[in-house]
Amino acid sequence: ALARAVKAQLDAAKGPTAIYLHMMGSHGPAYADRYPPSFQHWGPVCRQSDLRQCQLSELRNAYDNTIYYTDSVLASVIDALKERSDLDTALVYFSDHGESLGDDGFFLHGAPYAIAPEVQKKVPMIIWFSEGFQKRAGVDLKCVLRKAASPASHDNIYHTLLDLNGVSSSTYD
Repeated sequence: ALARAVKAQLDAAKGPTAIYLHMMGSHGPAYADRYPPSFQHWGPVCRQSDLRQCQLSELRNAYDNTIYYTDSVLASVIDALKERSDLDTALVYFSDHGESLGDDGFFLHGAPYAIAPEVQKKVPMIIWFSEGFQKRAGVDLKCVLRKAASPASHDNIYHTLLDLNGVSSSTYD
């Protein structure tokens, strides 16, 4: 469904277009509600909102199913972008925070930064560029891959999105 919506937006585009998607992804506590039944690859799963009532294995199974589903959704959106070889396209995906799944007694997210487990602070980021976008924007994939191995933060997203959208600003770094 999301890929169809992206395709429709691309079909309707008249000039440079940015499409922003907000996904619930792996946001707890209702992990089992974040994917359709067909994506329940691991089970049994936790269906309680009070995660302490669940077995850790059930909680992790439900969370892993959200990752499995999100991966499928992102792949379908990338496939939709690939179909439009007439457009220079890019996809940027990142999570706003990580989730604790019971390790050291922490659940969910939102712990004060000073005591938050690393899993709440370190999140995935995926960037995909079409060949046309790479050429037009002068993307050096070797440089991107080198930078991918370096620490980054959400502070980098602002500047990355400005650059990818060709926006000039005195605040761009």
